[in-house]
Amino acid sequence: MSAYDLLIIGGGPGGYTAAIRARQLGMSVGLVEKDALGGTCLNRGCIPTKTYYHQAALARQLREAEKYSFQVQWQFDLVGARARKDKIVAGLAGGIAGLLRGYKVEVRTGEAQLLGPGRVRVEGEELTASRVLVATGSQVSRPPLPGADLPGVLTSDEMLDLEKVPASLVVIGGGVVGLELAGIMNALGSRVTVLELLPEILPSLDREIVRRLVLALKKQGITLVTGAAVTGIRQQEGLLQVDYMAAGKEQSAAGEVVLLSAGRRPCTQGVAASGLTLDEKGFVQVDENYQTSLPGVYAVGDVKGGYMLAHVAAEEGVAAVENMAGHTARVAYHAVPACLFTFPEVATVGLTQEAAAARGINCRIGRFSFAASGMASAMGETEGLVKVVAGEDGTVLGVHIMGPQAAEIIPAASLLVRQGARIDDVAGTIFPHPVLGEALREAVLAAGGRAIHTLPGR
Repeated sequence: MSAYDLLIIGGGPGGYTAAIRARQLGMSVGLVEKDALGGTCLNRGCIPTKTYYHQAALARQLREAEKYSFQVQWQFDLVGARARKDKIVAGLAGGIAGLLRGYKVEVRTGEAQLLGPGRVRVEGEELTASRVLVATGSQVSRPPLPGADLPGVLTSDEMLDLEKVPASLVVIGGGVVGLELAGIMNALGSRVTVLELLPEILPSLDREIVRRLVLALKKQGITLVTGAAVTGIRQQEGLLQVDYMAAGKEQSAAGEVVLLSAGRRPCTQGVAASGLTLDEKGFVQVDENYQTSLPGVYAVGDVKGGYMLAHVAAEEGVAAVENMAGHTARVAYHAVPACLFTFPEVATVGLTQEAAAARGINCRIGRFSFAASGMASAMGETEGLVKVVAGEDGTVLGVHIMGPQAAEIIPAASLLVRQGARIDDVAGTIFPHPVLGEALREAVLAAGGRAIHTLPGR
């Protein structure tokens, strides 16, 4: 029987980050992972999709090479791209393993079963610990649709291992995962249709940004149908037909492959039977310190719901461990950035204009178009804008970006929102020129009527 100060179930971003922070704080730590270190993010999510995303971005550039005075011929090999993806994932997973070894975290491979406070069984061996942290993440949800088990009907996990780009693809679900894979496959030559049940895609995002994104997607040739209630999938003439109701009519969309992208559900196998309190959707309930209903048992990341993002899970893992050590640690949920890797990228942090209005806040809105950015013009990527939501006192409450490298700009915006920075703080900060990040400064200044590169009254 082994005893630890902390035993962690799950080696994804929440689990391995918590393990390292716990060792920094002097705890003895064990970590149990049934599959591969890095969790969904590294092995089946963030990193694989972004690897394909950058290959798709290169395909877009090659297709537009003449615009940059190049004459090129090219073809894309998805098998080779998959091998590159697997190599990148393996390298990063090895890096995590090296970190855990370096911090002397004892890693065990196998299925973990939470028996109760401080007791975990792994492959027949019972382990004990002063505290247990559940960081088991989430998994793809396969909706109970007729025909969902047909060959060629895939989840996002399976899409990452395709050996050729499908000639046509139907995506069921217009959320982040569905839209990212739709954009990737479209850029690589697939004819894509996205079916979304809700009246609009991405309901939590700023509506102005979403409207612009919809126009961009349609301009790329992606068919986007909202208010589409899928009723089933069937085979017909060598293709998969997705039947749906929209605008009161029965319709169908045909694809060589169908992607089921209808959300994720928590991985609670092995822990639910221990007596943990779950909510109506099956997520583990926790208090402000990430303590569950069982004494000494904590939970972070996707398994507890909330922001189901890798970077949030990591921050929660650190906060949970610091709270265990007697510190007071809180995650700045009001300043959580989120990124959508479509073409162009979308990134957001803080309050949207709609959310601020719902709270009765009289907003000051600033906008700056990438069409007026010197660097965006040099890159040939001028589509989109930065939009800033500020309070009456000039406090930056939210930043919403659609445009080139939006995900690389949003960290600075996250810092502004977290620190409660004001327009005057940004006005006195010098940004280098020419960079895309200047658009953030100009948008903040525009919220105070002080932008230099925007016409008055805009």
